[in-house]
Formats: sequence, C-alpha cells, structure tokens
Amino acid sequence: MPVAVGALGRIQTETPVLPEALRRVGEAILADPAGAARSTIIALAERSGSSPATVTRFCRVFGFAGYAGLRVALATETGRATQANWDANVGHEIGPTDPLDAAIGVMAAADSRLIQETAAQLDVATVARIADAIVAARRVLIFGVSISGGAAGMIGGRLRRIRVPCWSHADAHEALADAALLAEGDVAIGISHQGRTREVLESLAEAGDRGALTVAVTSFARSPLAELADLVLTTASRETTFRLGGLAAVHSQLFVLDAVYVAVAQRTYEQTNEAFERTIRALESHRVERS
Repeated sequence: MPVAVGALGRIQTETPVLPEALRRVGEAILADPAGAARSTIIALAERSGSSPATVTRFCRVFGFAGYAGLRVALATETGRATQANWDANVGHEIGPTDPLDAAIGVMAAADSRLIQETAAQLDVATVARIADAIVAARRVLIFGVSISGGAAGMIGGRLRRIRVPCWSHADAHEALADAALLAEGDVAIGISHQGRTREVLESLAEAGDRGALTVAVTSFARSPLAELADLVLTTASRETTFRLGGLAAVHSQLFVLDAVYVAVAQRTYEQTNEAFERTIRALESHRVERS
C-alpha cells in the first residue's frame, strides 16, 4: 500500500469525528507530531490511553499498513514544516484587541499551511482522470450550497471561458434538475466541506443514477459524499478564529478545483488559447485606459 501523503492535515481534519479510542490517538499525535514520529507504538498507545491494536487501527484508517508507515510520514512532514517555518502563527487565536497586522499574519500562516497540506494529499492520478473525463464530456455539472456553491460558481465560470460545456449551481433545485439531464460520459462534481449536505448528496446520487462520472470534493474522506462518489478529491481544513467549517475550507476547495481546471486547460491547449484571445478582445472595451 502506498504511503499516504498530507497525513497531518488529514488527521487534523478527521480526528474530531473519529470514535473515541481512535480520537485519543489522533489528539496525541497532533499534540506533538515530531514526538509521535520518534515514539514506539507502545509509547504512543500509553500516551493516548489506548492500546497498540488501536494505534494500528488508527494507522489503517488513514491509509497506512502500520505504525512504521505513519512514523515515516510524520517525520517527513514535521521536518518539512520546520524547514519552511510553517508553524509560525499556525494555531494562534485572533483576539478582539490584537493588532490587525498580527491578525493578518495568523490568517496568512493558516491559509498557506492549508494549501500546502491540500497539495500534499492531492492524488495527481485522480485529477488527471477527472480532467480527461471533463474534456470528453457532453455536459459538466458542478454544485454546492452556501460557500461551497460559491466555489462551484468560480470554477464553473473558468471552465465555461475555455469552452467547456459546464453548468454550476448553488441552488439545490437547479442542481437536481440539471443532474437529471446528465447521461453516461458526463461529469458531476459535488462540493461539501463535511460531505454531509443533503442537497449535494441528492444531486450527486441523481447524476450517478443517470450514468455520469461522479466526483466529490470534501475534507472528509469517509463522509457520505465521498462514499457516494466514483472519485474523491480531499481538501485540508482547519478552523481559525471567525472562520469556521466550510469558510475555513474554501481556499483548499478552490485549490483542488483549480488543479482540475489547469489539467483541463493543458489538454485543450489550442482551444483554451483561442478562447482566451476572443474573450479578452470582447472585454477590452470595458476596461478603463491607464493614465
């Protein structure tokens, strides 16, 4: 089994929803990732109040054959974080009287770390499969609700601008109606931070029933949305002060969707360049001349 990447980001995101015994293991790792990388399985079990068997089960939940694989991943990631100074300001809370420049520093550190973690866990082969399917599709549908709906609209607009026949929706009824019009060879992408939004689940299920390739973009690899989809792109997410849940995940959602967009643009290079030239000329009259 290949070593999973972006382990710390996934552990950070998914530990709160694990069963209690597994959650204690995750919390012990997150409290001291570098220490966990140096610990024996018995030491980690004692520190988390669990058993070696529970630690092994935790490792398998995150895609590792055993604790040795997880230790390698933790050692690699903590070393990389130290080298890049990722931990500066990460995890700090923003207080009501904090200087604005300090608050901005915390935001920048958190968002930079999330993008790095998302990139580390992004499966390039899955991105390539999705891009190939989009290029060949008669219709592409992207949908989410609330903040995830905004992400759907942004990537949908980019794809339409390079001549991809794409529909994007934040309205549940419109998404469900368009999902019913899909067919074999089409693509449906559902976006949900927790992967539990009923409207997104319903639309993706409808798309799958019609024969479309279904894709989930979610922070939780074992969520109902991920289980429903043919392919899954996971995003890193860590809540910070004033930015909770999906709001904390939006940058990583946009990052993975942008990776799909870039892969599609690479595959349609001539078409993309021609579309850019046309749209730039069409919009030129709406730009104010430089002084």
